[in-house]
Amino acid sequence: MTRILFDTATTINGFIADEQNSLEWLFAVEGGDHPDEGLFPSGAAVLVEGSTTYEWILRHDAVIEHPEKWAEFHGDRPVYVMTTRELPVPEGADVRFRSGAIVDLLPELREAAADGDIWVVGGGDLAGQFLDAGALDEIALSVAPVALTGGAPVFPRRIESEQLCLESAEKFGQFARLVYSVRQPSRPANDRISDK
Repeated sequence: MTRILFDTATTINGFIADEQNSLEWLFAVEGGDHPDEGLFPSGAAVLVEGSTTYEWILRHDAVIEHPEKWAEFHGDRPVYVMTTRELPVPEGADVRFRSGAIVDLLPELREAAADGDIWVVGGGDLAGQFLDAGALDEIALSVAPVALTGGAPVFPRRIESEQLCLESAEKFGQFARLVYSVRQPSRPANDRISDK
């Protein structure tokens, strides 16, 4: 069954990017540029990114000039980018631009994923939109030994403790890996999101 996962690295004080929307802090951590096996969701068939994350990847890795770098992280999986703007696409990449409410996109994402998982790569507000839609199944955080003075928060939403259940806590090199399942609030049957 398809699950929707928010899986990201974060600082110990809860930022996923700095004030310039950069992830350079992450790559400075030992193992941050080539994460250990187990720090990424293995069954992800579809990736979803916000435009800020997408544009940072394009800039940081010069992917437009070197399209072969796209596959190093994304593989040949479809990548949905939430944006209202026209953005460049690396040659050969399966990038699908979408806008609007996440709840309206869910059937298309589930169809594209087939039996695989949907990985919300970033950012935190995008993951929050999946949570708001009642569609987020898991939050996995790889906590790095870094603190920033500001930037993009890992999850710019209030989440109460009854919404999350700690499933595991492991050490991967310099990272603490925390995995939480998301408990969905009870809703009337006619208000639930279809898995079809």
